[in-house]
Amino acid sequence: MTSLKTRFFGLELKNPLIIASSSLTADLDKIKAFSDNGAGAIVLKSVFEEEIINEYHQVAQNKVESHFDEFMDYFDYKIRDQVLASYGRLIKSAKEASKVPVVASINCISAGDWLQFASQVQDAGADAIELNLFIMPFNPNRKAEDNRRFYLDTVREVSSRVKIPVTVKISSYFSDLASICHELDGEKLAGITMFNRFSSPDIDIDKEKVITASTLSNENEHLLPLRWAGILSPRLKCPIAASTGIHNATHMIKMLLAGASAVQMASVFYKKGPAHVAEIIAGLTTWMEKKGYESIGDFRGHLSLTKAANPALFERAQYLSNFGGYAGS
Repeated sequence: MTSLKTRFFGLELKNPLIIASSSLTADLDKIKAFSDNGAGAIVLKSVFEEEIINEYHQVAQNKVESHFDEFMDYFDYKIRDQVLASYGRLIKSAKEASKVPVVASINCISAGDWLQFASQVQDAGADAIELNLFIMPFNPNRKAEDNRRFYLDTVREVSSRVKIPVTVKISSYFSDLASICHELDGEKLAGITMFNRFSSPDIDIDKEKVITASTLSNENEHLLPLRWAGILSPRLKCPIAASTGIHNATHMIKMLLAGASAVQMASVFYKKGPAHVAEIIAGLTTWMEKKGYESIGDFRGHLSLTKAANPALFERAQYLSNFGGYAGS
């Protein structure tokens, strides 16, 4: 009998398909539908540190009174209490609606004291925590070491406050991606997800205006996490989940062959709905049966960097065979 079981978030999952954090996973009806259609786990919509900061600043701009400083200190905590209490209710409701693990997502841009919220997430019943960490490297005064310290300090702070597993979702914006993943691996994480997705600017040339590009991924984007799953999976102790551009069973199988233990998907479900989960799982099962694989472990990592017939395809960044190697005629 074919088994799709795998491990991520420090948990045994019935299959590798994880519903990624998005607005879809703030809707209890959709959470139930994802669970009913066979998802392996569900990551709830992130609670954003920036949401708390922005609300604080809006009030600060409009508030003028003699005891302003004392008021804002109080209001700062009130904002956090309200946002975090609401998120705790989402966790509890999601646990009631879902038959599979429910993971809280904390999106942070600093390792500040608000991360004490991690223990509240645990108390609300989350099965694990995903730290969605990203700093856009646009500030010329901020050194790479500052960014590295932020990642490590945040992971350590949260891990010290909770007993439930902690994973981290990172971006590809590193000149030393392999090195930072190795350091994070040393923090005994329950997993690293590559990569988080964020809004990008675009330009409307008719209105000559900067706009927000589509936030949904396209299928070609799966090649970036594919490369890094293949490179890093043999080198890390913690499991890897691949994310971004993964839309179907074929993409998921590729990631597993590269060495990922799971995949996170969201964009395709905006287009095809929660029922598409069952179709993807069926596709994985059919492929495994066709190949004679009884478990994910039978083939996971078979085409990673250390096992591929041509590992240079993972490491080489230039298109030597197509565009290079000109030697004249």
